Amino acid sequence: MRAIISVSEKAGVTDFAQKLSQLGFEIFSTGGTKKALAEAGVPVESASELTGFPEILDGRVKTLHPIIYGGILARRDLPSHMAQLAENNIGAIDLVAVNLYPFVQTVAREDVTFDEAIENIDIGGPTLIRAAAKNFPSVIVLVDPADYQPVLEKLGVGGVELAERKRLAQKAFQHVAIYDTAISQYLRQDMEGFPEELTIALKKRYGLRYGENPHQQAAFYAEPAVGTGLETGITWARQLWGKELSFNNILDADAAWGVVTDFSAPTVAIIKHTNPCGLASHEDIAEAYRRALTGDPLAAFGGIVASNRAIDLAVANEISKTFYEIAIAPEYQAEALEVLKRKKNLRILVAELPPGYGLAPAGYLDFRRVKGGFLVQGSDSLAEDDISLHTVTKREPTPAEIKDLLFAWRAVKHVKSNAIVLAKDMTLLGMGAGQPSRIISAQIAIEKAGEKTVGSALASDAMFPFPDVVEAAAKAGVSAIIQPGGSIRDEDSIKAADEHNMAMIFTDERHFRH
Repeated sequence: MRAIISVSEKAGVTDFAQKLSQLGFEIFSTGGTKKALAEAGVPVESASELTGFPEILDGRVKTLHPIIYGGILARRDLPSHMAQLAENNIGAIDLVAVNLYPFVQTVAREDVTFDEAIENIDIGGPTLIRAAAKNFPSVIVLVDPADYQPVLEKLGVGGVELAERKRLAQKAFQHVAIYDTAISQYLRQDMEGFPEELTIALKKRYGLRYGENPHQQAAFYAEPAVGTGLETGITWARQLWGKELSFNNILDADAAWGVVTDFSAPTVAIIKHTNPCGLASHEDIAEAYRRALTGDPLAAFGGIVASNRAIDLAVANEISKTFYEIAIAPEYQAEALEVLKRKKNLRILVAELPPGYGLAPAGYLDFRRVKGGFLVQGSDSLAEDDISLHTVTKREPTPAEIKDLLFAWRAVKHVKSNAIVLAKDMTLLGMGAGQPSRIISAQIAIEKAGEKTVGSALASDAMFPFPDVVEAAAKAGVSAIIQPGGSIRDEDSIKAADEHNMAMIFTDERHFRH
């Protein structure tokens, strides 16, 4: 029996090879793997000794040879295949253990050059894997060190059954597909538009007890994104305390982190069912939390609290007064963590802030599932300074109003459409989300804010089809409005704002979030 072993990830490989040798396998290898095996005392020969042909082109060509691929691809159940092996003095190869050059890890380095990236595109490895996986009834293919020991155990008691060989082949093809997707993503980074063909690479993070509802099975997968900064999100957050996250926890946590990292100022968000029911920015993060809680103290119960600054003792003491499912921050002071851990049902997550959060757009492809396909769009990611503002009313907004309008405009994009947000002093006062009619969303936001609406700023994620929202806002005491504009009845809304001495700004962009 013969095996080819050539791995980038060398964890467990010497012990695996040693035990294969003890089971009677003749082992062939290349480069660094051969060196590691030989130094560990494993009997090993080079692939060049098998093929009779040297490695060439600085190692770009090592295993691409008919003697290797004939030995892998020959069907053992076809006498003609076996006769051709004998005729050409080719020995059958029964096991291939290969994993690939660390392309993703290489291109993740800030100082990586294009030439380095290209040199880390593996050619021989994927070819070996695909050949072995194609012929899985006869050849065992291994791409994951976690499979070494189970395969050794099966070989030691009679062999690896067909069902297991098939599972390993499926895993091998998926391994290569993810690798190729990463390369494609890297090469596509500076290209505009959408390609004619697109693959999504996902790696399982962990299983979940169930999905949105107990009768739905679920798991959590990560996208090994290349150069997108997505590894700083909730997907890669570390859990410091609490029971395992649920499907809905992850959705809400992602929404919460998305809100606070959209602001460069110290900001706290409280999320319920992916909508911010509390949000505030303030230099004192504890005060930001207290203000955020005023947005809807009732809805905050059982929600998610997120901060884009470290949680100190003052903030932890405030948070501990309310029941939350999850707390998320980039850092926790030791004393704060001690206080929060007294809440047995609180899950505590620490997440890395994305580069340039709030100030630089974190662009990525946004996928929305529909039955039988995906909708794909660029992310709704604009830096704080990239918003185009122009006043359409007779009265210009005051500097204080502009500050609140910009805060409300950034907040409203995180609320489900139709979305209305009321804000004052960089604090969310009330919001209306997900209503079929925009005026109903406005009425809900006004009702939530109560008397605090006087002198507040209103943001709408889309244009006003009628002046009814302006009229309702004026009646409640709102002093300034920010909205995209673009309705055929814009003049009606502008006229209504002028009649009530309100300031109104158009942004010429909308923030639909269905």
